[in-house]
Amino acid sequence: METLLPFALLCFTSFFTLTNPLGTMPVFLTMTQGMTEKERRSVVRRATFVSFLTLMLFVLAGQFLFQFFGLSTNGFRIAGGVIIFKIGFDMLQARYTPMKLKDEEIKTYADDISITPLAIPMLCGPGAIANAIVLMQDAHTIDMKGILIGMIALIYFITYLILRASTRLVKVLGETGNNVMMRLMGLILMVIAVECFVGGAKPIFIDILKEGLL
Repeated sequence: METLLPFALLCFTSFFTLTNPLGTMPVFLTMTQGMTEKERRSVVRRATFVSFLTLMLFVLAGQFLFQFFGLSTNGFRIAGGVIIFKIGFDMLQARYTPMKLKDEEIKTYADDISITPLAIPMLCGPGAIANAIVLMQDAHTIDMKGILIGMIALIYFITYLILRASTRLVKVLGETGNNVMMRLMGLILMVIAVECFVGGAKPIFIDILKEGLL
């Protein structure tokens, strides 16, 4: 129980900041401009569902991918830490946009924007995927694996609710409130990224030192 609660909190905070539903709201409203409330709900429902399924695929198949490509967990932790740190740094500057969109691109998007770019890469980007694979490696028990999957499901349910209420929330938070929230989440994300990077680099350095002493 002592290890489950910190792990659950780590899962929740890291995925919430990486999914960043509050930062996605303005882009979502821009892309769905001219749509009815019913159409927006349909887009949000599909986007969150596809994001959840995509992340679950990487959570469950992560170990197989490591073995198939001959990747090390520690190397992936370092790469994941760098990616997450970059995202967190951009958020700290209050200039994080998961995908840069031109006005003409928004207007000429394919029929279903819920898959691309909303689900992938905005709600389920490389940072979230890297985080999911690393946390699955850290989940040593069935309980921890269950918590990880449950937290991912909870995050996307919250994301669904936030994006559904995006019109009202943008008015309440305002641009300043949104920037403050983004900076706070960016700082948390950078701390998580450093922990992830150190967790991967430490065993590698220890192995190098051991080989040097032998």
